[in-house]
Amino acid sequence: MRDAVVERFGAAVLDADGRIDRAALGGSVFGDPDGMAFLEGLLHPRVGAERKRWVAAQRARRPAPPVIVCEVPLLFEVAAEGDFDAVVVVSASDAIRRARVAARGQDFAARAARQLPEADKLARADESYVNDGTLDELGEWVGDIVRRRGAPR
Repeated sequence: MRDAVVERFGAAVLDADGRIDRAALGGSVFGDPDGMAFLEGLLHPRVGAERKRWVAAQRARRPAPPVIVCEVPLLFEVAAEGDFDAVVVVSASDAIRRARVAARGQDFAARAARQLPEADKLARADESYVNDGTLDELGEWVGDIVRRRGAPR
């Protein structure tokens, strides 16, 4: 996969050790109208297959875990919500999401343009939380979800 990325975007996406430099790749991907589609075509099938393998392995454990959690940033965009018993969305207000993306040196508008609007994600979720508070508050909310939804099947 590395070779396909380098062939498509050039050696400028590599760091000094020859590994993919995610920041450099991000700049190349968002600067190329077809770049994201190319990268997603490489990644999404592999990530989806690995996630399904991992979930099956977790379900086969004895005793089975009470809850299996998968973080899928583009869940709705890749139409994978049907792979799960429930969809839980943790979001934040627009101002906080913008600040978090800027702190990572990323372009909020470019990334948001590729994603379903946050309001739509919240509306489609089985459970949702706007995470503008503390980690303790988030932890309490997550604990409540696990208590309510974590009963063995």
